[in-house]
Amino acid sequence: MHRLLHATSGPAANTFLQAATSVNGVAAVCDPLGGLFLPESRTLVVSDLHLEKGSAFARRGMMLPPYDTLATLRILEAVVARHDPATVVSLGDNFHDRKGSAAMPEIFRQMIAAMARGRDWIWINGNHDPDGAVGLPGASMDELRHAGLVFRHEPSLVDGLGEIAGHLHPSATVRRRERCVRRACFATDGRRLLMPAFGVTTGGLDLRHRAMSGLFERERLVAHMLGRDRIYSVRFANLLG
Repeated sequence: MHRLLHATSGPAANTFLQAATSVNGVAAVCDPLGGLFLPESRTLVVSDLHLEKGSAFARRGMMLPPYDTLATLRILEAVVARHDPATVVSLGDNFHDRKGSAAMPEIFRQMIAAMARGRDWIWINGNHDPDGAVGLPGASMDELRHAGLVFRHEPSLVDGLGEIAGHLHPSATVRRRERCVRRACFATDGRRLLMPAFGVTTGGLDLRHRAMSGLFERERLVAHMLGRDRIYSVRFANLLG
């Protein structure tokens, strides 16, 4: 099932369009801000925040604008406020390297603490941050089985039924008004779902890339592409190669 939902996050909020889908029979809503909401369990899923990416590059002598963490957390605040989840699951590569969570400035810690207050907060460990989050609310773990689904950072070729994973940063390309448009996307065939990268400076990998091979039944695969204020749901067969 793939359809668009017309919704608001409050009386004064801007209207936006979400896409409703399901993963192994569990209802899910793709939000154009990049979060996945599971209404039955009130669980919000995000992936690949890559917080403190700018500072990680700075430690290696490569200077990037230092605003990535603030910009990413502001978007996270907005999607948390929109859905008011009971549980937040962040699917790994939460920080860009092993030192990111320990070195993160206090003001950003306070932002995360405010979002986590009154909620269960789960940090899934990723390949960039395998040691977990340091000094932040919530629990760190390699994998979570929750609400009839399995949450992990890297998708599995042997245990993909009901899986929600990150790591590959899926994106898709369509032709629109005589030009090609590429966007990050949620990718699902109903069995598993891959999350778009949430971090503002994180790139994407096309759904036709060989790293995606074997993960989906392509005849059922749909890319829920992130637009400015809506989701565009496009079947794999209609994507550009």
